[in-house]
Amino acid sequence: MFLYICFDLKFHLLMIKNILACSLLLIGFSNYSNAQFDGFSHEIGIIAGPVAFQSDYGERYDFKTNSGNTGIGIGLVHYFNFRFNADYNYTSRTYFNDHFKVRSEISFITSKLNHFGEYVAPTKTSIDAQQLRAMSGKTSVTNLGTQLEFFPLSIRDYSAVEGSFAPFVSLGAQISYYSASASSTLGPLGATATTFPKYLTPSEGRSFGFSNENKTVWSAVSSVGTRYKLNESADLMVDLKFQYYFSNWVDGLNPNPDIYKENKANDWLVWFNFGYIYYL
Repeated sequence: MFLYICFDLKFHLLMIKNILACSLLLIGFSNYSNAQFDGFSHEIGIIAGPVAFQSDYGERYDFKTNSGNTGIGIGLVHYFNFRFNADYNYTSRTYFNDHFKVRSEISFITSKLNHFGEYVAPTKTSIDAQQLRAMSGKTSVTNLGTQLEFFPLSIRDYSAVEGSFAPFVSLGAQISYYSASASSTLGPLGATATTFPKYLTPSEGRSFGFSNENKTVWSAVSSVGTRYKLNESADLMVDLKFQYYFSNWVDGLNPNPDIYKENKANDWLVWFNFGYIYYL
């Protein structure tokens, strides 16, 4: 188990290292392009905050499920700001320049997962309830992608006034590498004595309705938030992000959807983060 954890951590760090190297190359290319066309400036920042993972663990619409299956996320962001050029002078006033930014992001999130709800209440003493209570999981996800942010108010007007706010919404896509695991305190999963029956059924090419796997998946992201102008070279940011994965295996659980019709949606999460943005 210790070796598995070390390997998993080492692999994610390697992924982050490679992605950061690619990001630096892209920033270097954008700096060259910026010098040639003098059409935008750069911003960089860091974000962090709690993550609520919506998965096959727990009971749908249950508050304890939503509040209990939480984790933490941290990320680095980069922005193309079209309102200012490389010398921080105003560019031509167009609607796009004054209301849009392009955000690139690399982030890492991790969450522990457990079953919550009436089926695992302390009053339940059946074998099924004991198996669910004993079952737990963990998922770690590295994300890389781009979003287009829309600011309804003028970016130029916001930039000129310290203490002002700039609300925004965004939409984009990310490629995500996840590492999911499932286990039980009763013993190895996959046996009738340790595993809740519906997770013993093969599902979508896997031997069971659970899987310890490392895979890559696409995801769609959308967010709503606001910036606060701290000073002429820095902003604070609050951001509520929704991320939908095009897979139901990101949490390591996916009971056969052809048999268990309650298994309706892919995995998704809500991430409430705080950020500090610096203007280069």
